[in-house]
Amino acid sequence: DYGLSVALDAIWFLRTEQDLQGLNHLIGKIVESGAKDFARAILRTSLLASCVVACQSKALTLGDSKEIIAQRLHDRLQDCPGGERLQIEAGAKVQKFIEWALQCIHLHRCSEDTECYKANCSTHQEVQFHLSAFKAFLDIAGDNLSGKIFTEAFDAACFPLTLFSTLFEPGWSSGSSAVAIQGLLSLLVEGGAENVNQCFLEASRFGSTELVRILLKIAHQNSLAVDVDLALVYASHYCKFETMACLVDEGHATSFLCPLVKASERGCLQVVQWFVNRHVSDIEMCLAVTTAASCGHFAVATYLLAHIPRHVLEALSPQILKAARGQGSGSFEGVSFLLRSNFLNDAAATYAVADSIATTSTMDIPQDLVDFLKEQWSQAAFAEGVEAGEDHFVNITRVLRRGASPIRLHDLPEPMALAIAYLPLYRACASARGQLLPQRLRGELVEAVGRLGVPVNMENNRRDFLAVLEHYFPSFITGA
Repeated sequence: DYGLSVALDAIWFLRTEQDLQGLNHLIGKIVESGAKDFARAILRTSLLASCVVACQSKALTLGDSKEIIAQRLHDRLQDCPGGERLQIEAGAKVQKFIEWALQCIHLHRCSEDTECYKANCSTHQEVQFHLSAFKAFLDIAGDNLSGKIFTEAFDAACFPLTLFSTLFEPGWSSGSSAVAIQGLLSLLVEGGAENVNQCFLEASRFGSTELVRILLKIAHQNSLAVDVDLALVYASHYCKFETMACLVDEGHATSFLCPLVKASERGCLQVVQWFVNRHVSDIEMCLAVTTAASCGHFAVATYLLAHIPRHVLEALSPQILKAARGQGSGSFEGVSFLLRSNFLNDAAATYAVADSIATTSTMDIPQDLVDFLKEQWSQAAFAEGVEAGEDHFVNITRVLRRGASPIRLHDLPEPMALAIAYLPLYRACASARGQLLPQRLRGELVEAVGRLGVPVNMENNRRDFLAVLEHYFPSFITGA
């Protein structure tokens, strides 16, 4: 059995037709002599074949230290399921196998003195020798290899490529090394491997773009279904942009909604920008906006709002505010952000949609959202703000006229008295985030400006109103 494994290892280093015939004869003799551990032999040689092509791609060199391999394995396994102990054990086992493969490659290369092997490459003719010898072994093994074994061998062949293909040079998937691994994987699929989609998803998850390309070709040639849309979700989750482009351009992934929404949920602006540049639909961007806002990722929401046509936002504005409410009761940060940022790019329209929800009796609007908007963003809230401002003015007047304090406010300079009266309101409005003020606060500000004898234009924005107060305040108050 050990002799069978060693003989199979030699497949991936064949150079001539004579070598091929001699090795096929040797493998046949070994099997006739009683070797029967075909499962171990095919698993071992599949892993070795993958390491050989990885070395030829310059991703994995014979001089790679144990520390480098260990680090790459750690990075590769840290997101895999299982506890830390299982990950350590798996990493140690895989590292041992890969180190063995590198030693095996080194021994074979040291015995070669041709320029081809010094250049660390295989010709297309040599690749055909390799695949022919492997096919001959499969014919000899026959029914001794089950579909389960072929599936495990397929996984063994994919693993080193998933591990190292992020370092492959561009165009590797069209070279002789890729032809070799594609031929190997195709033979394993023909034998009964059933995990093409699983390996495809894993390669996408870890950004193994060249392997993704090969598996797409294998799936097409064998009429196998691979889930390119789910693969796009995995690739985008880990920000594997090159793999994402491959899945869209070559795999024809078309479902952008799920990965876009998930990126918005995580606040990953780069991924969101990538999908927007790929021309996602306006509806998809609206859904992403509500997700980003409800999760507190306001930079993402701001970016998306700038790319959604206004007429679309206006048509869907009630649904957008409802969806931005967040999961928990009383969570209105997303709603507040959209309103403060003037998400319809029209103050009157933004205030109007908030008021329409606040005065609605529709059952599908959460009552706590209705109450929040009624209290802060409705026309009724504006009226309450004006009324509160009037009450404040009356109180200030009473203090000026009837106050018994030794500090006589009416003896102070008028700018100082105004600052004492309205500085808290000024600070509250100046520190508020966004373009628009809540109607409750806006009502107080409008009433205060009107008390100063300045004509009030309701179309003026917050900055215009604050400028009026600043004009009447002492310069040291506003820092002017």
